[in-house]
Amino acid sequence: MKFTMTLPADAPAKTVKELLEEDWLVPRKVRHFIRTRKGLLVNGQPRHFQELVQGNDQITVILEATDYPVRQILSGDPRQIAVLYEDEHLIIVNKPAGMKTHPNQPDEKDTLLNHLAAYLAPSAEPHVVHRLDKETSGAILFAKNPFVLPILGRMLEQKTIFRRYQAVVHGELNTDHTITKKIGRDRHDRRKRRIDQKHGKAAVTHVTVAKHLGKSTAVFCRLETGRTHQIRVHLASIGHPLAGDPLYSQKASGRLMLHAFELQLVHPFTKETIQVIAQPSLW
Repeated sequence: MKFTMTLPADAPAKTVKELLEEDWLVPRKVRHFIRTRKGLLVNGQPRHFQELVQGNDQITVILEATDYPVRQILSGDPRQIAVLYEDEHLIIVNKPAGMKTHPNQPDEKDTLLNHLAAYLAPSAEPHVVHRLDKETSGAILFAKNPFVLPILGRMLEQKTIFRRYQAVVHGELNTDHTITKKIGRDRHDRRKRRIDQKHGKAAVTHVTVAKHLGKSTAVFCRLETGRTHQIRVHLASIGHPLAGDPLYSQKASGRLMLHAFELQLVHPFTKETIQVIAQPSLW
């Protein structure tokens, strides 16, 4: 594997070691391989780890396939993939409702990850950055190589990947809400989560009213955290469960009305802003 990135013009000067370790989160073992093989070039020339790099420098990292663990993903159907954005390092696709993000058993091959593996083969392989529930549709981000995966993971943890969802809830919701209730596992149903202020994990969902739809309300939801079923549990906790929710609504019929409508991030290498809108929308 070979990756070539040009540092942004305003990038501050730093050592090669700082770039690999602090900015790009390259594991220590892989940094050792790069150093001993002289696998890093700056503007086409080998550089020692204590030498400086700066804005507009072209950085080339040369890796062996054995530097990262090999994963076995069964190949699915590439025709199932609807690309919203793609470059050498990452891909954002539009997941249909009713499709799992990734397999839970080794013999599964009808998930989004399987289909994406078929789409990218043989030049790249997909790595899960975040997940959407099976019933949820919309924009979802994958890394195309293990080199960029930890950087995108850190961006997710630091809340610099913006995600906005469309939803339709039961009842007339008239005011915006910021819901901060902690979420934990449901002891009585392993499929479900519940509000657990004592033992649950912190969760923050911002809910904005979009328009009223008779006996239901269209809303936008913005996540600060990514707990399992977070939007579904939070909206149910204020008495406005998602329409079509088989787990958290007493009046479930039709599809789950939750759609990952917008995803935005700053590219970890080029620093350009990437924004995608997943169509069709819910309303």
